[in-house]
Amino acid sequence: MQVFPQIGSFVSRVDPVRVADAQFVREAVELASLDDLPAVLDPDLVEDLRANLDEQRRAGISIEDFFSLDEDFHQGLLKLAGHANAWTTVASAKGHLDRARRLGLYDAQSPDVFAAQHVEIFDAVTSGDLTSARAAMRTHLRAVFADIERIRARSPELFSSDPTTVPTRRNVVVWE
Repeated sequence: MQVFPQIGSFVSRVDPVRVADAQFVREAVELASLDDLPAVLDPDLVEDLRANLDEQRRAGISIEDFFSLDEDFHQGLLKLAGHANAWTTVASAKGHLDRARRLGLYDAQSPDVFAAQHVEIFDAVTSGDLTSARAAMRTHLRAVFADIERIRARSPELFSSDPTTVPTRRNVVVWE
């Protein structure tokens, strides 16, 4: 977001190239971390992840609460694999990806499908089935692209086709 005093605030469009790059980084880190899961998982971390999943599936959960729990879930999986600090790298790369993910969540109107994918990943991890965990994680992380393309087709003005393009000024209200 760019803020120009006495003029207005401008939100840049979602850059699909930056979304794809962030998706690549996130997928590479999260899939690689699954290879480093210990044979015996930390029971406290497993319980934290289980509680997170229960909260994700709570009836009437808001999109913003789900988004926060989603972040915590993925960070928890990295922690379980001994790579908690890698989340900082992932988080620093995914600004445009997060904006697109939020659009996808609001468009879906229910986070249930994503919560179910988390359960599938968790069940595979806790049962030691890393092949299934990797496949479920890859499917889950790539699901955002289907949402993004659907939103992009419906609302192309939200996306930049040229990252050097200056956002269009629209309906700016200045409060004095």
